[in-house]
Amino acid sequence: MPNYTIFVPRLLTKRENFAPGHRACIGCGEALAVRLACKAMGQNIIVVNATGCMEIVASQLPYTSWRVPWIHTLFENTAAVASGIEAGLKVMMRKRRMATQEINVVAMAGDGGTADIGIQALSGAMERGHDFLYLCFDNEAYMNTGIQRSSATPFGASTTTSPAGKVSIGQFSWKKDMPAIAAAHNIPYVATACPSYPFDLIEKVKKGLKVKGPAYVHILSVCPTGWRCATELTIKIGRLAVETGIFPLYEVENGRYKMSLKPDKLRPVNEYMKLQRRFRHLSEKTIKQIGQRVGEEYGKLLEKAA
Repeated sequence: MPNYTIFVPRLLTKRENFAPGHRACIGCGEALAVRLACKAMGQNIIVVNATGCMEIVASQLPYTSWRVPWIHTLFENTAAVASGIEAGLKVMMRKRRMATQEINVVAMAGDGGTADIGIQALSGAMERGHDFLYLCFDNEAYMNTGIQRSSATPFGASTTTSPAGKVSIGQFSWKKDMPAIAAAHNIPYVATACPSYPFDLIEKVKKGLKVKGPAYVHILSVCPTGWRCATELTIKIGRLAVETGIFPLYEVENGRYKMSLKPDKLRPVNEYMKLQRRFRHLSEKTIKQIGQRVGEEYGKLLEKAA
């Protein structure tokens, strides 16, 4: 039996701060992740949303799915805008231009807007210690603009800019470890989450909101369109990512690592990969290589959490 850290679910609000009617693809794991995260945030928030899938599908004038204050910003400056809002609120309260109150600032971006284009602004905001929560919804490529590779695309995956072929394996580099990069800034809270484990995701978002200072939650968001998988398998594939060790669930609180779910034995990575056509070109040898790498990285993580 897997070793779980059990979160006892509290009553969830029935209010949908991320309302239905958006235009996300069928089976979109990111839309589900955003919906769950919004249930954890409450009403007294300001959301800063980078260009990407959720901005496009949920804000097409004259319609919107956002029932909380929401700002669309560019790929590269989500964390900069969030830190500016957080600083501005402090000044306005200090000068008594608005009532002193707790307003949470939440930045949202995809893996491209976080690990690639936006990493400079994010690193600066974390280094300065701004009090905001950053949520990275990681679907492992630039899905909104045509499934181009990002530095979060897994090794061997075929995308439109890293296509598999006679001389190409697909993505040629290993996935960037953004949670480790965030943790290296010595911020109070870093976590990984997946909507396949909804109460775990909700509790981690709540934790991130409560801490004083920067908090970062990295959320795996299955993308049937870009991953070339069946739309009804979103939850299953998310669980397999965790159970194979490809995307482990853990927290880093004030530098201390803690596993959220620790299977007694990792499942073979092939169980996860065979459900996605982006990996169908890979040989058994390459899949074995990926499995070995996953095992090594998972072992390093367990040592940190020991």
